[in-house]
Order: sequence, then C-alpha cells, then structure tokens
Amino acid sequence: MEIQAMTAFEIKKGIEEGKFTSEEIVKKLFERIKEVDPKVEAYITLCEEEAIKSAKVVDEKVKNGEKLGKFAGVPIAIKDNICTDGIKTTCASKMLGDFIPPYDATVIKKLKAEDAVIIGKTNMDEFAMGSSTENSAFMKTKNPWDFKRVPGGSSGGSAAVVAAGIAPVSLGSDTGGSIRQPAAFCGVVGLKPTYGLISRFGLVAFASSLDQIGPFGKTVEDCAMTLEVISGYDKMDSTSSRKEVETDYLSALDGSVKGLKIGVPKEFFGKGLNEEIKASLEKVMGKLKEMGAIVEETTMPITEEGLSSYYIISSAEASSNLDRYDGIRYGYRAKDYESVDDLMAQTRTEGFGKEVKRRIMLGTYALSSGYYDAYYNRAQKLRKEIRRQFKETLEKYDLILSPTSPVLPFLSGEKSENPMEMYLADIYTVNINLAGVPALSLPCGFSKEGLPIGIQIIGPHFGEKKILKAAYALEKELKVDTLAIK
Repeated sequence: MEIQAMTAFEIKKGIEEGKFTSEEIVKKLFERIKEVDPKVEAYITLCEEEAIKSAKVVDEKVKNGEKLGKFAGVPIAIKDNICTDGIKTTCASKMLGDFIPPYDATVIKKLKAEDAVIIGKTNMDEFAMGSSTENSAFMKTKNPWDFKRVPGGSSGGSAAVVAAGIAPVSLGSDTGGSIRQPAAFCGVVGLKPTYGLISRFGLVAFASSLDQIGPFGKTVEDCAMTLEVISGYDKMDSTSSRKEVETDYLSALDGSVKGLKIGVPKEFFGKGLNEEIKASLEKVMGKLKEMGAIVEETTMPITEEGLSSYYIISSAEASSNLDRYDGIRYGYRAKDYESVDDLMAQTRTEGFGKEVKRRIMLGTYALSSGYYDAYYNRAQKLRKEIRRQFKETLEKYDLILSPTSPVLPFLSGEKSENPMEMYLADIYTVNINLAGVPALSLPCGFSKEGLPIGIQIIGPHFGEKKILKAAYALEKELKVDTLAIK
C-alpha cells in the first residue's frame, strides 16, 4: 500500500469497499510521517492516538453496515490557526504556544460529522502573516521538491504535507493568497472559496474581511470532495453567506471546457513575471483552446494597485484583531513587568515575531488620527473599484486565467530581510481576496530546475463549480505529478 500516492477519494472508496480499514491507512500514514516529516518540518502537532481511535470508530461503522460520512476514514491535516477541541492551536506563535481550545471550529465539526480523521496541525507563518512559512516561532518548513527552498505561505505546512505524501488532503486559510501561493510553490491543488461560503467560526482572525478557509489536495477531485463537506451557512459566523448554493461540487467534474469563455488580463504579463511561468501560462492557454474553450486577452487596469490596498486593509484589521493578546486573559505572559501597561508591552514584545509586529505597526499607523482618510479610507475606495472590475470582467467571461505567483519557489532566507520583495510575490492573489471571489491554483508543470509552477483560475462569486470543472479538465490533459517525495 503506497499511502503517499493515494488520494483522499481513493482512500474513501477503498474503505467503503472493504479493501483496507481506516486504521490501516492511519497507521501506515504515521509511519510515513515519522520517516519524512523530520526532513520537511511541516507538522507542529501530531494526533496519532486520537486519529487511531477515530479510525477505529469508522471501521466499526463499516463492519456493522452503518451509513458512512462523505469523508469516511480519510486522514486530514489542519492549519494551526483553526481551532481544534483538546488539540493545541498555536498559530505558530509564542503568544499561543500552549493554547488548547475548548471547542472545534465549524469546519472541524463538519469534518468530524462526516467521519474524517484529524491527524495533526500544520506549520504556518505566525498568525498567517507571511509568504514563506519562515515566520513560524517553532520551525521553518521546507519545500518537498527542494529542501533549500520555501514552501510558500502562510499555509506552507498544509501545502507541504500534501506534496510530501504525509497527508492526502489538508485545510489552510487564505487572506491574500495563503492557500494558492503555497499550492503553486509545492505543486499541489489549492482552492480559495468565495468569501462567506465557508464559516470562519473558530479560525483565529488575521484580517476578518479577507480571511477564508479552503482545501489543499493532490487532485481537483479531492478539493471538490472537501469543499462539499466544509461549505454552507453557519449562524455562528456573522459573515457567513445565507445564499442557497448547490454544493454537489463533484458533479461538476465532467472533463469538458467546451464553450467556456476565459479572459486573460494583459496586465498579468507585466514586468516581474518569471519567463518560465509566462511560457507555462501560454502553453495552458493553447491547451484550453485545443479543448474547445474560448480564450481572449482582456484588461484589468488596477491589478498592481491592489497590493497597496491589501496591505493597508489587512494590516489595519490585524492591528485590531491582535489587540486581544495582552498577557492578561490568555496566551503568553511576560514574567518581568512593573505595571499593567508594562505587562502588555513586555508580553507583546516577547510574544510576537518580527513580521507580526511590522504589520501591527503599519495597521495602527493607517488607522491613526490624521492618517485614516489618507490611507485606510482610500484603500477601501480602491477595494470597491477592484470588486467592480472583477464583476464587470466576470460578466463578460466565465473565468479569468492568471499566474498564481510571479516567481518560482525562492531559497530559504532569500527574501527574509526584504519584506517588500516578499509582498510582491502576492501580486496575482491579493485582488481576489479584496473582491471576495473564488480562485484555484492548479499545478501546470515544472521549471528547468524541477520547481513546480502553478496557474490560477478565477471565477465569479459562488462560481466554484465553474472553476472546478475547468481545473479538472485541465488536470486530466496536463497530467502533472503532485508527489514530491516518492
């Protein structure tokens, strides 16, 4: 049984048909984790004992002929900013190093209700702030295709476990590209759903108007299967959409793109785009035309400006959300202090990492008296314009095609001292979060050095079915290997 090569869909089917048990799958997977993860460093916490217990419950259901859930016995890894009852949720921060939530996030409840098996919590950039998973307080995750390179971020751990074959599927969160960019860097499939489609209850907030939970998988089919389980309205989340949406996403995977109209904004071919990524995108455009899709050049003039709007809005919301970490109520507390004010200052100085402090300061500045209109207000106006442009473009086209990242996976430490260069790696992803539309990163090939390249498929609000349909058809044509460590 080559557990590293098995998809979530294959595991579920095999358990249902009695080819193997969930317990066998979980035990085999943990053997693989113990062998591979010391090299990749993608897990912060492992839940072997609890996972085996959950697997045995599923096997008992199979034995008794009981109805099985949609995720029957499938192991899944969870980004460490999604709350799990009784399992540490650290956000890869010293500030929450010992925090054990007393409740499950809504997505975790939904997964458990469908018989999923939680195997562990994955490494990330601290409080989801970063593009490389180098900002964790605990470890630096390596790219499974090249250990000298980063896996992307902030959900780098969740992307790396799938690429390394130490989880068939995982959950991440995406605020400005934090699912799609690591999916591209690690050569797996990553989906950022429409804002409001999936409950954020139990997701530790970074920027509340942008954050969205989504899946990683080896295949489009695995992402569709996961999305079916975790999507839907939740009364516990005030931003959860009440819109009735057909969530039978697997039914959209029919392998055809014939007649689909796809726009490719010319701004996405601007300076800074790696030539090999550009060539891969052009190859995909040609392939789509061969498959019967209509592919046309279009324009979205404010593509580059979105980056500044994103970093002002996200940092402003981060400075507000992270205000709760004061050393008094919960989390890390400084030992030496002279007053309550000093306690808060010392706790935050010691508990937060460099990138988190940078964004808190930037956000606080943008919200301060005298600068609110000059920065935050203008950023919100630009966001409105970006939403309008996406709406207009997606009324003309079924989908938009773009690179996921302008650069290939970079070396560890290469951009650590230059945050501006790091931020520019998100130029093709942040606007999608500002507009609230869904997007998927699909592996489309490799560079001459053997590094993964991803393309991004963007759809209209609640257009996940269209995206999955096109991605599935392309995946079948491109046949890209998504397993880095055999």
